[in-house]
Amino acid sequence: MKMAAGCVSACRVSAYHPSSIGDTPAVIRGFNLKFQQKEKTGTNGKYRASLIMNPESFEVGRLIGSYGFMNVTSYSGLQSRPDFENSSQANDVGGLRFQDVREGDVQIRLYEGRVTQGPRRGTPIIFKVYPGKQVGGVEADMMASNELKTHAFLQSCSPICHNIQILLGGFETKTGEQWLAFRNDGKYCAADYAKASCEKVSKNLALGEQKFWNPFEQEQYIKRKRSFIINLLQGAFRGLAFMHDNEMLHQSVGPASVVLNTMVDKDAAYLVPRLRDLAFAVDIQMSGLEENSGGLSEGLWRRARSAGAFSPMEKRAFGIADDIYGAGLLFAYLAFIPFCEAGIIDSLSLQRLLESTFKLDLGAAREYCLADDRFLEAVKFLDVGDGAGWELLQAMLNPDFRNRPIAEAVVNHRFLTGALL
Repeated sequence: MKMAAGCVSACRVSAYHPSSIGDTPAVIRGFNLKFQQKEKTGTNGKYRASLIMNPESFEVGRLIGSYGFMNVTSYSGLQSRPDFENSSQANDVGGLRFQDVREGDVQIRLYEGRVTQGPRRGTPIIFKVYPGKQVGGVEADMMASNELKTHAFLQSCSPICHNIQILLGGFETKTGEQWLAFRNDGKYCAADYAKASCEKVSKNLALGEQKFWNPFEQEQYIKRKRSFIINLLQGAFRGLAFMHDNEMLHQSVGPASVVLNTMVDKDAAYLVPRLRDLAFAVDIQMSGLEENSGGLSEGLWRRARSAGAFSPMEKRAFGIADDIYGAGLLFAYLAFIPFCEAGIIDSLSLQRLLESTFKLDLGAAREYCLADDRFLEAVKFLDVGDGAGWELLQAMLNPDFRNRPIAEAVVNHRFLTGALL
């Protein structure tokens, strides 16, 4: 999903559903060669990760589900966008222009599996399957290659980050599908947690006083939920900070791009959030920024120029700030959705509320939400520490990309350190 301020985020558009295996692993055809070529021409040319590239080393299990990508693009810029001037879909929002919402062409399938050979034998895995060129076009091939390259590079960095999903290997089938094998550290994502949480809110409200006759029990319930969300956000932002420290943008930060090993609030201490969906990742080394970038990052640099970022340093700063804006929308999503009843608000409605209605004035948004009992718990959550949550959210969603904090500053903000809880 290309989110506001040009941030690209993956969003699951089809629910998990059981199915039989359609395309079983076949002999490897070019996948290992592609990886070797990327070693020579990619970032630093050094990928020391030991990946399993032999399809016979894997066993494929049941189909878990599938998902696609939605494009939701907003532009922030100092220059006008003539292609939007007369568009009925474009709304001028305090320097932000909301474009449109559309579904991407690439549909991805997820399968369970395990490693059957070598030192990792028995390791449970999740296969991420990109369609072949005949179905997904060139874009699907580029996404698979970019995701493989990015994971391999990040896994070669030391020390390794525990908040990014681990790639174990991959292969290509006879039909051209790209199968990436990730260690199975959880089948659920932040979007699944939010959905389950708001459904529980609805159920509790339906039960009324029967559910929480003891005020202390209600207080503990809210406290556990807040702790879980804080840990989730801090883990996700720690993974993002690691990427930025190693000159990589995520460009797909969103509720579906954070995988969880648990969705139980009381297990917050054991939660390990991990960033996934690195297909849109962008290398921001100075040497790469000096070249004319195309392909998957073309839209990012077009938006950068629109915002007045032309030099390599300005483009790098814009890209980092763009990731922070997407992370800010994730923060807003997790600050609101899990505390609301099911169906009250979704990610797109919340984004429009903040961008279009309040023009990213979080103070005005707070006053509006405070007057609506349905948002009361979300307001209370962000009010912790004399409004520390609103303070951080406002900084991350600053309309001027130059004034947004870096990821490390976000991780160390008082709202996310846990001290306020």
